[in-house]
Amino acid sequence: MATVRPKNRPTSPHLQVWRWGPNMLVSILHRATGVAMGTVGLALFVWWLAALSGGEDSYARFLSWFTGPLAPVGYLFGIGLSYALFQHVGNGVRHFFMDVGANFELKGNRQSAIATIVFGVAATVLLWAWLIVGKQ
Repeated sequence: MATVRPKNRPTSPHLQVWRWGPNMLVSILHRATGVAMGTVGLALFVWWLAALSGGEDSYARFLSWFTGPLAPVGYLFGIGLSYALFQHVGNGVRHFFMDVGANFELKGNRQSAIATIVFGVAATVLLWAWLIVGKQ
């Protein structure tokens, strides 16, 4: 037997209903960067510790991913993890201000969301420019 649903029943909003904005983006980025640092960062850290305790050859193999022919892969991981760190920290500071009751106005909230994205990108570029220039 089929059930009859009333036509005026409210529907729950979904992603297709909402217009994307920077505050939605930084919310998702905050979760994604936390997961990235927790999984990829932890795996890389454990690999580094294992290579360090494994002796000279083991550590040289680990470093080859960041200094040898595989350096682009290592740089990709390094740049990605440093962006994740800066984006996560920037959004964490933004949330701290929201937790104390500030920055709930739409304009200020939008501007702070954009500021965290700009901060994450700018801090990553500055860090890697300093690391690369410091090598020379």
